[in-house]
Amino acid sequence: MSRVKRGVTSHAKHKKVFKAAKGFYGRRKNTIRTAKAAVDRAMQYATRDRRAKKRTFRALWIQRINAAVREYGLTYSRFIDGLARANIVIDRKVLSDLAIREPESFKAIVEQAKGALPATA
Repeated sequence: MSRVKRGVTSHAKHKKVFKAAKGFYGRRKNTIRTAKAAVDRAMQYATRDRRAKKRTFRALWIQRINAAVREYGLTYSRFIDGLARANIVIDRKVLSDLAIREPESFKAIVEQAKGALPATA
């Protein structure tokens, strides 16, 4: 029985790791042991940050909406309450986009939300 030389499979595995480590700094890009560790860690960060990205963007949209509605004498929480009372269902991403790109449309929505709020004492 002939022996199996494993150079081809090792080379292919290493090539895959080095391709993923492309652009890394120092030995992390060209030494298999450090490159493998760096790529593993990078994959962990990528997985974690795909979820964190959603939170970050939602926070950004809320900040933009808050800044936009304050021009009309409302706070973010009062605005969202007004939208709920007026039965307007628009997500925060779209509201943020409207506030930036369509100020007239956003103003109309704010006025509807304001009208649905109870009068403060």
